[in-house]
Amino acid sequence: MTQAQVKSQRTETEVKALSKIRQLGGLAMELAQNDPRLDVSYLQKEEKFSEEHLIPLKDLKDLVHLNLRAQDVTDAQLVHLKNLTTLTRLHLEKTKVTDKGMENLKGLVNLEYLNLYGTEITDAGLIHLEGMKKLKDLFLWQTKVTDAGVARLKKALPQVVIVRGLDLDKPKEEPKPEPKKEEPKKPDAKKPESKKEEPKKPDGKEESKLKNKEGGKK
Repeated sequence: MTQAQVKSQRTETEVKALSKIRQLGGLAMELAQNDPRLDVSYLQKEEKFSEEHLIPLKDLKDLVHLNLRAQDVTDAQLVHLKNLTTLTRLHLEKTKVTDKGMENLKGLVNLEYLNLYGTEITDAGLIHLEGMKKLKDLFLWQTKVTDAGVARLKKALPQVVIVRGLDLDKPKEEPKPEPKKEEPKKPDAKKPESKKEEPKKPDGKEESKLKNKEGGKK
């Protein structure tokens, strides 16, 4: 199926919704040339994020990926995601969502990926995810969830991989190494004494001279 054919299959409502999203600074594109499902991302922060950015989403029947990373999304605004049951991938990292907003997501039963990194989510918010039987990847770095909350969710969704990040694991205090005892300084090795110059032995000529002199004295 060509892109022209895909576009011709879009309803007037869908075309208007896509146009509105792009007008508000969002990116809306098909997953691939032969895959008409939609990926929508709001990545710019030039203007204040509002409900207006989310309202057009309800008219996109093929919306599977939604990226709201670092936008000022609130709990109240998440009501506009409530009926987006086609979603398989949702980015909400570094948004303002809390446990209250998670209630609006519990109907997203086809969700496979959810990123809540850097939000105020606690164990109470995780309870709303227990019905997501297709969820495979959940990111919870820098949230307020506890080991108990994660264990409960894993019991309900044993297939999900939960990534909490190393920043939540308190480093164990390692015992401080005892100060090393200073070893007594070894005396400097004595410098080898300089060898005294031995008197030069007279060579053959000098020896004969000496003998002559001694002979003359006798």
